[in-house]
Amino acid sequence: MKSFVLVLLCLSLGFLRAADAPSAYLKSEFLNERAPYPSCHASTIVETPPGQLVAAWFGGTAERNPDVGIWVARQENGRWLPALEVANGLQPSGSRFPTWNPVLFQPKSGPLYLFYKVGPSPSTWWGMVMTSTNSGKTWSAPRRLPDGILGPIKNKPIELADGTWISPSSTEGNKNGWLVHFELSSDSGLTWTRIAELRKGPNLDAIQPSVLIHANAALQAVCRTKQGVVAQTWSKDQGRTWSALTATDLPNPNSGTDAVTLADGRQLLIYNHSGHRATEAKGNRYPLDVALSHDGIRWKHVLTLESEPCSAGYSYPAVIQTRDGLIHVTYTWDRKMIKHVVLDPARL
Repeated sequence: MKSFVLVLLCLSLGFLRAADAPSAYLKSEFLNERAPYPSCHASTIVETPPGQLVAAWFGGTAERNPDVGIWVARQENGRWLPALEVANGLQPSGSRFPTWNPVLFQPKSGPLYLFYKVGPSPSTWWGMVMTSTNSGKTWSAPRRLPDGILGPIKNKPIELADGTWISPSSTEGNKNGWLVHFELSSDSGLTWTRIAELRKGPNLDAIQPSVLIHANAALQAVCRTKQGVVAQTWSKDQGRTWSALTATDLPNPNSGTDAVTLADGRQLLIYNHSGHRATEAKGNRYPLDVALSHDGIRWKHVLTLESEPCSAGYSYPAVIQTRDGLIHVTYTWDRKMIKHVVLDPARL
């Protein structure tokens, strides 16, 4: 009963947040509200060539449980259809592992890609990929990525002007702690080159990078850390080498972020504007906020998407800009639902 009351309170406060939001806040809705699972997390969103949206996440009884599968929802005529489970961790032996962190990626040409992870834990999982030639209506059989290639860990790859894919990745649970690395493909995902792990800089344990593109052809990646800050790294050679990690001036409560380079050149970051003490493993995953930067160095907080406390907070955002110029954000809402928000960048 207490949990039910908490959910109702969070829902009512969430709707108040939408009603009170600045003019940049255009739309707010939940996906797959009648889901057959009690828990979901780690959403991803993409625009497919026909101009439709596709979203995915993992759902099941609880994170790490073997019944957790990958769910995909498509939008048709502005309405989200019920999600379908498209992948699970069932093995040929009959055993089953949980699935994790789906990432949708639509390259400039070719099919839609769905990357995800399978395994008992983040330290032992492996990368999987599926493709769709009809904007997510049907999917190919899943295939395992080559040994040593994990695929994008949480956030979307980018495609450079020469067609190179840069997949932001990371590892957890090894003797050196959390480490960020990148995986490059010059042949549309047929083969991959793994770039060596980044230097940690001032002892920053980081994972889950997002890649940004700057006007001078430099690339920047921003990452989640254990140290209470959003970390950054830079590349001046199209992702072949990267600088040591340094701290930005933004807080991070050991929670996932995502970022996107807007068509007007600004950099946009979705993150939890809260930190944590060094003695704590994690801080509060609320509020959930939007920050903008013109240079990737100086960031300005511009909008709060969620501010009221909920038991599991608001976390793991995914963000894209669609061809009509609007910004679409999905994120985990209290580990019970996936929320979709639309923003007008001209009003940020």
